[in-house]
Amino acid sequence: MKNQLLQALNWRYATKKYDPSFALSEEDKQTIETVLQLVPSSYGLQPLHFIWIEDQELREKTKTIAWNQQQITDAAAVLVLCAKNELTATDLDQHADLMRDTRGMTEEQIKGFRNHLHTAIGQKAAAEVKAWNGKQAYIALGQLLTACALLDLDATPMEGFDPVALDRLLNLEKDGLHSVLICPIGKRAADDHYQHLQKVRKPKKSIISVR
Repeated sequence: MKNQLLQALNWRYATKKYDPSFALSEEDKQTIETVLQLVPSSYGLQPLHFIWIEDQELREKTKTIAWNQQQITDAAAVLVLCAKNELTATDLDQHADLMRDTRGMTEEQIKGFRNHLHTAIGQKAAAEVKAWNGKQAYIALGQLLTACALLDLDATPMEGFDPVALDRLLNLEKDGLHSVLICPIGKRAADDHYQHLQKVRKPKKSIISVR
């Protein structure tokens, strides 16, 4: 398993050109969705939402918003990683309720955690909560990229787009969401020369130390 993981991570790269004839299987799509469901998040709150963009016209409009990056229309799938704009008292209570009911706890047992959520998060400034939620999307992205590599799927993480325009296009405001990242998923084109380039990484000793 260790070798499989390292081989997958060495194999993956931010694919620049996709094979438009490749289709994502339903099995792989379901696996990716389960991976996203299992993504870790602070307090387990999962303040994220994931949108598959399958409509071709919507893909074309998204491509324009993303500086005409061809991967968005050529990849087998396009996933938008979104975060909640806020975490209300209701959100916090619903999470505590879900934890209590899933684990068969009593209200007395969950009360401390519930109170802590309201203290630690409920008193944060709105802008701080929105930014904090957005950071959770990067945790999801890391897990998504690794999962795709292990599934022999290519993926391209993208911050290069106009988030305000994408939020408007997808009407995210009505759902209390904002876009954070876009990730096309599929198979690399045979003539994407980037796949043959040596991976450039700093040596371990320059990025890892012991104190």
